[in-house]
Amino acid sequence: MFDRIRQFVEELTSAQPSERELGDTELRVASAALLVHVAEVDGFFSESERRALLLLLQQRFDVSEAQAQELMEAGRRSDREAVDLYGFTSVLKDALSLPERRRMVEMMWTVAYADGELAEFEENVIWRVSELLGVPSRDRIALRQKVRGDFGLDPLAPAPWDINAGESKA
Repeated sequence: MFDRIRQFVEELTSAQPSERELGDTELRVASAALLVHVAEVDGFFSESERRALLLLLQQRFDVSEAQAQELMEAGRRSDREAVDLYGFTSVLKDALSLPERRRMVEMMWTVAYADGELAEFEENVIWRVSELLGVPSRDRIALRQKVRGDFGLDPLAPAPWDINAGESKA
């Protein structure tokens, strides 16, 4: 299994990806890598984010906790070796239907809110990934509001960096 993961990472980071048949491992590692990226992009990978990420992987791929842990570590390695997010999003966009890609965006919001806070970097990554996955902006925003509501937060409240956006500096 690790040979396939290593091969997948090499293909993602190479200048010319080889022709290959998308396998379940590639889909899982790409998903895990994006979730890890969201969790780590603000410089903190909290315990609550780790637990949420593992639970999401277990539920999404119907794997054990140990398998989810292995998948998270494979995703972490892939994310660290990747030069951008396109390699992961292209795998997912080709393999998943629009409802499945929406579910991926929802999973990313869940990881981002798992620590009770949303960092601007997390929101930016989710926005970029949503665009690359072909998930419409209205769906991305609706999913954000849904997850905020699921966490008991005001679904319509702006992010802290949005509050002062309309004010001019004196």
